[in-house]
Amino acid sequence: MTEQDLAGRRALVTGGSSGIGLACVREFARRGAHVTVADINGDAARAVAAEVGGRAWVVDLSDTATQESLRLDIDVLVNNAGIQTVAAIPEFDPDRFRFMHRLMVESPFLLVRAVLPGMYERGWGRIINISSAHGLRASAFKVAYVTAKHALEGLSKVTALEGGAHGVTSNCINPAYVRTPLVEKQIADQAAVHGIAESEVVEKIMLTETAVKRLIEADEVASLAGWLASDQAGMVTGASYTMDGGWTAR
Repeated sequence: MTEQDLAGRRALVTGGSSGIGLACVREFARRGAHVTVADINGDAARAVAAEVGGRAWVVDLSDTATQESLRLDIDVLVNNAGIQTVAAIPEFDPDRFRFMHRLMVESPFLLVRAVLPGMYERGWGRIINISSAHGLRASAFKVAYVTAKHALEGLSKVTALEGGAHGVTSNCINPAYVRTPLVEKQIADQAAVHGIAESEVVEKIMLTETAVKRLIEADEVASLAGWLASDQAGMVTGASYTMDGGWTAR
């Protein structure tokens, strides 16, 4: 059984009803935290919250204007919510680009802004940003996602520098392709863009740069997030932890 090293802590996970977010919710709950599941899918958020004895926050995080006055009493923030669109730059819809940046850059900034005062007051806090190998490397046809993840890296590092004196750490986790609904959708999108069968996408597109030829499981990412939230990671800040099968070692 996992040690209850987060007992008494309050965690907030965005995009917490599926994929990496769901795995993080379960990991933190196992470690004793009270978890708020933030998601646009109200039924799914409430079901997950009921499962772990937490609470649901049904929210459209792309509506950033409503987040400007937020103040949140949270000890661990996981910025995980995200979405992918695959298209060449000349065909990439500008409104879609702006939408993705509201969701994946502006909202994380506003949530960090909302939780820091309480963390500073208590002298303890953990910001965990679910970035990507695409926060460190680029791929064609993913201009909004790659740009957003690079911006998230910068946000995380600035938060680390400002928060260090107050007992607050900020780090990124940078996985390659994780077995999630988001990646399942990408398989079909990548097949269409590259003109290949869906069965070929994982091998020829997703795993071509990795030394370990498999998709990552969401609970592997959550395990790292759990450690970053613990007291044992108190000297870890401003870092980007790759979990990419060797992709970025090239």
